[in-house]
Amino acid sequence: MAQAIIELREIGKTFRSADGSARPVLEGVDFSLREGEIVAMLGPSGSGKSTVLRLMAGLIRADQGAVRYRGQPLHGPARGISMVFQSFALFPWLTVQQNVELGLEARGVAREERARRAEDAIALIGLAGFEGALPRELSGGMRQRVGIARALVTEPDVLLMDEAFSALDVLTGERLREDILKLWRSGTMPTKAMLVVSHNIEEAVVMADRVLVFGSDPGRVRFQLAVQLPRPRDPDSVEVRALIDEVYALMTAGAVRAARPGEEPERAYLTDRLPEADVARMDGLLELLVDEPFNGHADLPQLVEESELTDSEMLPVAHALALLRLAQLDRGDLHITPLGRRYAGGEHALRHEIFGQQLLTHVPLAAHIRHSLEQEPSGELSDKPFLRLLSEHLDATEAERVLNTAIEWGRHGEVYEYDYNTGLIHLPEGAEDAEAAE
Repeated sequence: MAQAIIELREIGKTFRSADGSARPVLEGVDFSLREGEIVAMLGPSGSGKSTVLRLMAGLIRADQGAVRYRGQPLHGPARGISMVFQSFALFPWLTVQQNVELGLEARGVAREERARRAEDAIALIGLAGFEGALPRELSGGMRQRVGIARALVTEPDVLLMDEAFSALDVLTGERLREDILKLWRSGTMPTKAMLVVSHNIEEAVVMADRVLVFGSDPGRVRFQLAVQLPRPRDPDSVEVRALIDEVYALMTAGAVRAARPGEEPERAYLTDRLPEADVARMDGLLELLVDEPFNGHADLPQLVEESELTDSEMLPVAHALALLRLAQLDRGDLHITPLGRRYAGGEHALRHEIFGQQLLTHVPLAAHIRHSLEQEPSGELSDKPFLRLLSEHLDATEAERVLNTAIEWGRHGEVYEYDYNTGLIHLPEGAEDAEAAE
């Protein structure tokens, strides 16, 4: 087995919420990045993948456990570790050459040496001739190449890539990914190991020697999958498609499903994260699933291709349908339930009724909001108390997202309404009279 360059041992990380309460982000994270390998990290938003990268880069410290680089404790940024960001992170007033030289300048490298090494890195990444250009004069793919050149110019042992291709269009992202892999295979890159955070399952399987699947609340490594296919890998080959299917199965393992005979139903909690899925996509996916050629069941890679959704868009929608029992997830396949068929074939009124019933039954946050409104004489409440409740367990951004999702779902199910101007949630028109009659 190759030597470990970076080791994470029983890593735990906790962040403080605005109210001072502790929120565990990572727990018991344990793995090694070894010399000569590319590792891809997949997982839902909020599972702590980017936090892991920042720990490995020495940008933040763990609260529990140890991070080691070349056998030594990592207490801050290491010279042998570079990072590429999703947002390019270029200085707009500096030229390509100047952006690439920045890391060398910070290390006190002499001007002539900086210029030579920056030109070499720019040429290596395919941007020779653009040294004097400003970022605004470049396409998105070219700007990301500058970011990669800036990371490589310091000749790092380890290259960390945080969603480095996700801000690019599909073709540009694929081309850049292929170029990186060519450099890796050719041995012209100084880098000895790469870790790639991604939402794209095909990208992970095509690039990596190992795929880590993260879970959330708190973040941890749930599964590891070795990819032993030779490079270059054809995304359309039988072997690669089989591995993609396997990763989808791992990504959806433990997803909500109907309890089998003798099993206790899976328990849901008031402050659970809700999948980031809008109702229109849920409706569209059910309609697609119920018709030819799927006839009620399909594997997720097929649905991704047919629906033209990305993996990061498809997985939350599939999880939302499973949460509401309109579909079931089983080993990477999505099966429509009898209730889901009824929903997909129904008129608007029936869809609203079914959605509302399932929401109140299976999403405790929505049921809590509805019950609170029914107890309030005016039938309306500010969204603030519900946001504070979520913020005790989630960071502010995620708490707001979860509440917005619950509001959107509740409006579709006619469980409650929301005034975006005042921030007030209220019972639907006529609901107060119905409650009084009962």
